[in-house]
Amino acid sequence: MIKINGKDYGEESISLIEFIKLQDFDTQKIAVELNGNIIKRGTYDEYVLHDGDSLEIVCFVGGG
Repeated sequence: MIKINGKDYGEESISLIEFIKLQDFDTQKIAVELNGNIIKRGTYDEYVLHDGDSLEIVCFVGGG
């Protein structure tokens, strides 16, 4: 099971960039942490999510 933002998400392996695209995230407006490590923008395609991984995705929102 992969834990994403505190919720369980299946057991299949999926690339990080594929997951981000499936969820319609804008890669320019998110920060990603995988297993406690910040993932640099532009390297998302280098990572594959596996059973036991923990992923946090934070979206930046403007306002005032």
